[in-house]
Amino acid sequence: MSKREQQEAVVAVERAMVAIRRSQTRRALGRLAQADGGRAVDPTLFGVLDAVEGRDGSCSVGDVAAALGVDQPRASRLVLRAVEEGWVARRPDPSDARRALLALTADGQEQVDRTHRFRRQVFARAMADWPDADRVAFARLLTAFVDGFGRETDSDGPRTG
Repeated sequence: MSKREQQEAVVAVERAMVAIRRSQTRRALGRLAQADGGRAVDPTLFGVLDAVEGRDGSCSVGDVAAALGVDQPRASRLVLRAVEEGWVARRPDPSDARRALLALTADGQEQVDRTHRFRRQVFARAMADWPDADRVAFARLLTAFVDGFGRETDSDGPRTG
């Protein structure tokens, strides 16, 4: 593959990632959820639920901030909204009384499960006419890309070599 073809591939990936981000807007997901008879969750609040779920019972507001890439005050406001919706509960940290741990409520877990099912259905429909081997290859390549991208963005700065 020539250097030009490699550069064009990177440009195509960048454009595709921007298109994915745009398609994940609250309005777009809301239209799809309403078409399926459901209620869409604000993607930002779903990020809170996803972060809490991912930490499995030992999640703090600081963990949510890190997972979402936002500052602590913004994470606190988002967590408060999730608490007000009844999806997240705060409980005291037994090892540090100044800190609260976050956990999904039963309603929060139901919302997470429903949202995951809904998104998987959308993704399955988007790939419905793909050959099985292409779906498997795409999953492998996308996962590798996300892992590599995560290593790049989780570092202390851009890598230079």
